Amino acid sequence: MLNPGTVSIIIPAYNEADRLGHTLEALIHCGLGDETIVIDDGSTDDTAQVALAHGARLVRRPKNRGKGAALNAGLAAALGETIMFLDADLGDSASNARPILDAVRSGGADMAIGSFSVPGGGFGFVLKFARWGVRLMCGYTATSPLSGQRALRRSTLQCVYPLRNDFGVETSMLIDAVRAGKKVVEVPVALSHRPTGKTLRGYMHRARQGLDISRALLSAAFKRKAK
Repeated sequence: MLNPGTVSIIIPAYNEADRLGHTLEALIHCGLGDETIVIDDGSTDDTAQVALAHGARLVRRPKNRGKGAALNAGLAAALGETIMFLDADLGDSASNARPILDAVRSGGADMAIGSFSVPGGGFGFVLKFARWGVRLMCGYTATSPLSGQRALRRSTLQCVYPLRNDFGVETSMLIDAVRAGKKVVEVPVALSHRPTGKTLRGYMHRARQGLDISRALLSAAFKRKAK
């Protein structure tokens, strides 16, 4: 049952045992959120144990199904009136996420997106591609369309749910919210996460992300044409 006035923090995690604990400790220290839900998306390390040790609610999925699918699982379990998404690898910097939540709770936005002021992530072309696609599909000029740090109202959630299961989830969510007439703002925050390095694994991740964003944009184009 929905608990009015409360905030649910949803954290998707896949093999994040090394940084998840620091992220959760930072959230506890700054008192952010009324419940924290960690979705262990088929991890093979101690992600689940770390989540439980830090008092988080755990949703455990036996197989890795993708970031968007993990977020959907978290939403199904969330009781808060306001929803906040955070990445598992923010570490100590998670304590700086409050301005994202405040932008929504103050009434200044229906959806707020954290725009990283600390460099990291190594997106390059993929980020530029997402910016271009969002502007083309809904006219919104975004600085950080791929940021997973977001807060939104339940009324906004209804306009974007269910979320895409893949890495196109942030792009699709932004486009759907803007098209629904919701007020979206980007909030500069001092957050940092594990950079996507110039390794084979890093390049493969960016390639998969780019493909998923392409699919999200194609889906958005079909939706627009169908109206």
